[in-house]
Amino acid sequence: MSDKLILRISAVVSALSGAIILFTTIYPIVSYENKAAIKYPMLLNPLSESKTKGASTQAKTQPNVDYTNPKNWFIGADYKTESAGGISFYTISIPKLDIKDATVEIGGEDLGKSLVQYPGTSVPGKPGNAVIFGHSILPQFYNPKSYLSIFSLLPTLEKGDSIEVKYDGVAYKYKVETMFEILPTDLQVLDQQPDSSYLTLVTCVPPGHPLKPKRLIVRARIAAFNKGLEILENENTGN
Repeated sequence: MSDKLILRISAVVSALSGAIILFTTIYPIVSYENKAAIKYPMLLNPLSESKTKGASTQAKTQPNVDYTNPKNWFIGADYKTESAGGISFYTISIPKLDIKDATVEIGGEDLGKSLVQYPGTSVPGKPGNAVIFGHSILPQFYNPKSYLSIFSLLPTLEKGDSIEVKYDGVAYKYKVETMFEILPTDLQVLDQQPDSSYLTLVTCVPPGHPLKPKRLIVRARIAAFNKGLEILENENTGN
């Protein structure tokens, strides 16, 4: 085989490899955007009356920001590291995503090591809103045991899906009520609602996008609890 033929074959293989890598990187992002345009037709926070029309109003994003640090996720938020009543860690499970007893650190600073609850938000089981951040990457690299990819499939959740929490010796079950996208400047998802106990799961979307332009919000309400860490069904608990 001549050297020229070898070079041509190498060039073709390199070009095909590059095209495959480019496709597998871009396709999941484009696919998410197409599905999100249907599922979330506009950037709308149903917890407020504010809305933005289209992606042109997105907040400025910067490359090379460390998004494993939750302090960088919301623009203008006052992130103060703290725990609640001496409890710094608890666990969360999402059966549909094969997430089992993932660690949540209250006021943590490294999303590569655990999920992180935004400090100052209510703890699970109490009236208010426990806001939990989780990292996401391209969905084909999803691993429910890796905190760098743990929320990559969060967009596949639907209304009625279960989220289970074990906090301070009590097991709680929450049911997803709503999902929507917001901008990183919309801080109202951190607000507390005293009428019930809520979980708010947050991740950057589209998963794998280098600039992390939007935040996906999954809002769930308490549905059951049991002090023995075995969850009892009681759909009226959150009412």
